[in-house]
Amino acid sequence: MAETKYEKYIIKEPLYKSERTGMQVIHVCGEDDCAGAIFQDFPADITGTYISEPFIMTSEPHAHNYDQFLCFFGGNPLNFFEFDAEIELSLGEESEKHLIDTTSIVYIPKGLMHTPLEFKKVNKPVLFMHICFAPQYERVGGFSEEPPHRKLPKFSLEEIKS
Repeated sequence: MAETKYEKYIIKEPLYKSERTGMQVIHVCGEDDCAGAIFQDFPADITGTYISEPFIMTSEPHAHNYDQFLCFFGGNPLNFFEFDAEIELSLGEESEKHLIDTTSIVYIPKGLMHTPLEFKKVNKPVLFMHICFAPQYERVGGFSEEPPHRKLPKFSLEEIKS
């Protein structure tokens, strides 16, 4: 419970551990029954996590009915341009491949097919965030499975650190 009038607007939770990477994730959204649903009718879906080893985040191309940003920052908090990773992102119906090898923010307009998204080489951790301009993360066009965060319970900060 908030101790001051506006403390409720400072989001310190929910946190969960990614089933795929084991890394801590902070997430907030407006989706009913999601670990990130803190505020009713929250107008966005925001997720942030560190990536410390290669893996395929999303393998099937898809689009969204809203705009989205994909953010890739070097993991050094004193210099987020210190970036030592190679990430491959496909964009468009023709799956045009792009190499992300420096701190970048990628704008994904509503309806643009995108992914696979593969972290091919990770020599230093990368802070990855997605910002979706809708309260609930939804995919259209080709993706068959539910996003993994829908199945996860909300954890306290103490639980996630253990």
